[in-house]
Amino acid sequence: MVKAAVCKTAIHRFESGRRLQFSPTTLFFCSCLCLKPFVKSSKITSVRSRGGGIGRRSGLKIRRSNPCGFESHPRHQHNGKQLVSNFLKSRREGLSLRSIEFYKGYLSHSNQVIGLQVNGQDIAQFLDNLSCSNGGKHAYYRVLRAFYNWLYSPKSGYELLAQDNPIMAVEAPKVGNRILPSLTQVQLDFLIDQAECNRDKAIISLFADSGLRLSELANVNRHNIDWQHRLIKVICKGNKEGYAPFGSRTEKLLREWLTQCPANSELWDISEWGISWMLRKLGAKTGLPCNAHTFRRTFASVLSKRGVDSLHIMRLGRWESVQMVERYTKSVKFEDSLKLYSAIVDYG
Repeated sequence: MVKAAVCKTAIHRFESGRRLQFSPTTLFFCSCLCLKPFVKSSKITSVRSRGGGIGRRSGLKIRRSNPCGFESHPRHQHNGKQLVSNFLKSRREGLSLRSIEFYKGYLSHSNQVIGLQVNGQDIAQFLDNLSCSNGGKHAYYRVLRAFYNWLYSPKSGYELLAQDNPIMAVEAPKVGNRILPSLTQVQLDFLIDQAECNRDKAIISLFADSGLRLSELANVNRHNIDWQHRLIKVICKGNKEGYAPFGSRTEKLLREWLTQCPANSELWDISEWGISWMLRKLGAKTGLPCNAHTFRRTFASVLSKRGVDSLHIMRLGRWESVQMVERYTKSVKFEDSLKLYSAIVDYG
């Protein structure tokens, strides 16, 4: 009866994926009775003597080769690659391929701080030792924060306590709060005039009118355009649908381009990378900042200067929060404050 009970306990502990700590006598009973296949298929990785001598209890850490197909508990899958793989699978719903690649890229260079035994000091030291800028360190921090917040949540299935999350003990790297440039109407007109063809003119005008992100603009098809209301249906960040408005000049340039472009469903005969390269060349030619983010800031700044409320700008530009709009219109806010200041000083 005692032997049978010991074997039953051994089977239960084996199936639950726990670390096995049995005496040599227990293992002998198992091998003689019903766990012989288990003992043969297991590998003793280390023995820690607790007193020594025959008959004394020893701690055995056994790694099984799993010939019977037993599944270990997720908490005991300590492989860093497996943790990252499970994290990425959990993120696939509602995230764009670009976002998945962003997480994957940074986590692939963070192997030394991926695991269940990592503490906050390990992560902080890893970030301090990076040779990139503070902006790059902050990107690593954001990815690791997302990873560990998932790992220590019930969604991961690893049964870890949220209060043990190591990322909670790590301060975010400080990033400079710069005022980034936007374009004036004169500068925008100059860029459109200097563009090489109608396609490029239409792209620049659409960027400035709608505040589209690069990936959003590159994936626009003809059937996405609502000419009557001057709207374009786009797939935004997080695979969400949204609408981008455009004005009369952009409509004219788009129609002119459509008379020249190949007759298919795609609006552009150029890839996302090609658009980025075209903007870079135009920027070098004119000496003006010329990229998708600059046009997006210009979109927000123009609306803000004309008195449009931040909440409306958020909706028109498909931002998730008003705080993001405030970041994009920081230069405008400063200009407005400077005008008030100048009026007071000049009057005095």
